[in-house]
Amino acid sequence: MDERLTDLELRYMQQERTINELNETVCRQELSIARLERELGQIREQFLTLSPSLNRTSDEDELPPHY
Repeated sequence: MDERLTDLELRYMQQERTINELNETVCRQELSIARLERELGQIREQFLTLSPSLNRTSDEDELPPHY
């Protein structure tokens, strides 16, 4: 009986450690995703600022008649 109880305690401790490690991993990933989303938003803003041609309508993209 004592051996079985010790076995269960060891398994519990291993599972507890694994759960804590997984939780830390998820927390780090959440921070990374938030950072990447902010960076993507900044890049999107910079791109739209540098490429005004993307904001034009199709009429503005047409070449003048003399071409």
